[in-house]
Amino acid sequence: MADGKGQAMVTHGAKGVTDVVRASTDLANEPVAVQGRLFRLRELNIEPGGIVPWHAHNERPAMIYIVSGEVIEYASSCAVPIVHKAGDVAPEKNGTSHWWQNSGKLPSKLISVDIFPVADKMHEKMM
Repeated sequence: MADGKGQAMVTHGAKGVTDVVRASTDLANEPVAVQGRLFRLRELNIEPGGIVPWHAHNERPAMIYIVSGEVIEYASSCAVPIVHKAGDVAPEKNGTSHWWQNSGKLPSKLISVDIFPVADKMHEKMM
């Protein structure tokens, strides 16, 4: 939900996006011993016109590296859309709610690393 300063929540469904988990590590088995969390790396490919639907990061911090192409982020914390180009990194942290769209003519490739709550299987594929 927007707070009057940013974009309002929208209900676009996922469109033209492939999301592949390339690797993950169960943090319960690492020295940090964080139960119920995976450290995860994903590759997202967004076709022209493609949409990553509205979602929040209150329980799932992430960093998104834009490998190629350009994507537009519509965030609840920003009044204007944010354009991300190849080489940019977009932090996603507590309080981030947003959706993304590839409005360009070329596909976009993104790499996402996040701390994923294992119990939240429903959102694993498209967030």
